[in-house]
Amino acid sequence: MTMLGAAAYLFRTSRPRFWLYLAGPVAVGVAYAASDTGDLFTPATLTLFAYFLVPANVLLYGVNDVFDADIDAENPKKEQREVRYGGDRLVPAAVGLSALLALAPLGLTPRIAWPWVAGFLLLGAAYSAPPFRLKTRPPLDSVSNGLYVLPGAAAYAAVAGGHPPPLAVLGGWLWSMAMHTFSAVPDIDPDRRAGIETTATRLGERRTYAYCALCWALAAVAFGLLDPRLGLLLGLYPVAVVGIAVSGIDVSQAYWWYPALNTVVGALLTMGGLWGLVHG
Repeated sequence: MTMLGAAAYLFRTSRPRFWLYLAGPVAVGVAYAASDTGDLFTPATLTLFAYFLVPANVLLYGVNDVFDADIDAENPKKEQREVRYGGDRLVPAAVGLSALLALAPLGLTPRIAWPWVAGFLLLGAAYSAPPFRLKTRPPLDSVSNGLYVLPGAAAYAAVAGGHPPPLAVLGGWLWSMAMHTFSAVPDIDPDRRAGIETTATRLGERRTYAYCALCWALAAVAFGLLDPRLGLLLGLYPVAVVGIAVSGIDVSQAYWWYPALNTVVGALLTMGGLWGLVHG
């Protein structure tokens, strides 16, 4: 494999459509933690954003692909929008390098942020890798995906010097649980054929929609208790999933709309924080 081919392969492994799922929370955390504009762009915040934009995604999805090689043989997504791991050494090496690169944000952030970064690393590996393989232990597969809120919590702690509001962590965790479980709906049949049990395979498609709607509704309530405007914004998610469920839209198609929806919602959350920073 040429260097260009290896780079393209790792690029697809890292799921570029989902890069902002980890880096976006960093921007949100910084925007709400900052006390003045000088807090926005510092060595710590820029390093956190850079790490969670690419290396963290290589780590998270690389571990997933290595330990899911047998399962992915039955998954049609791997033939189109994603890449199927072929047993090469490139991905494990890239995962190892990405883990080492976590020393950069750890070295530039205060100790109060370290548990959040460490929590991401531990859950990111435990989700796919043995002996835990949380992704095959419902409902831990869903609960463990609160890991997506941890980069934002780390950024908030690094800037504010204190931990983020518990309601924000709870709301983000519930949101992540719903997003993960919704993303597993297109995989229900391939996972069942491979003998893999998840929250989605256990509940089935219709009840999984209900589970996601409930988690997203609770997330909206948690954020609404912090600020009613945040609750209204997050309220888009339970409405959207109910609309998909009752309309009969193919979830395999709807699933790919969510990176755009999440980017818009994340941008609005960030702009809300910046507006409050500038206008008090």
